[in-house]
Amino acid sequence: MNYVVYAVIALLAYSLVPPLVDLATREIPSSTAALMSNTVLVVVAAGVVAYTGEWDTSYLTGRSAVYIYAAGVCLAVGILAYYRALAEGPVSVVVPIFGLFLAASSVLGVVFFEETVTTRKVVGITLALVSVYLISTS
Repeated sequence: MNYVVYAVIALLAYSLVPPLVDLATREIPSSTAALMSNTVLVVVAAGVVAYTGEWDTSYLTGRSAVYIYAAGVCLAVGILAYYRALAEGPVSVVVPIFGLFLAASSVLGVVFFEETVTTRKVVGITLALVSVYLISTS
């Protein structure tokens, strides 16, 4: 499969996460829900790595390991805050605000990785900000 197919699968699967977390956190504390769902992630990812034979202990201390560890910390903070927000607020407001990570990541790509700034990108990021403002302040 190519990356577009994977991106569509990710979109479809991840679109179900917020409503499911919202339902779950009506009875389960948000941090516990995050632990439970991410345990499933770890088990499935371990299965995929075992199946594909990708594991190599040199990755633990390799040149790029620091980036993975930093990403893990950011992911943990982000997911815990996201689950808490879903437990306390409406999905229709929390998800668009959280979804601004797409625009923020694009800006970081331009600033730190010297990716090209185009009018289209600027308009897209601006429209994302406007749409989140409109949705979250209704």
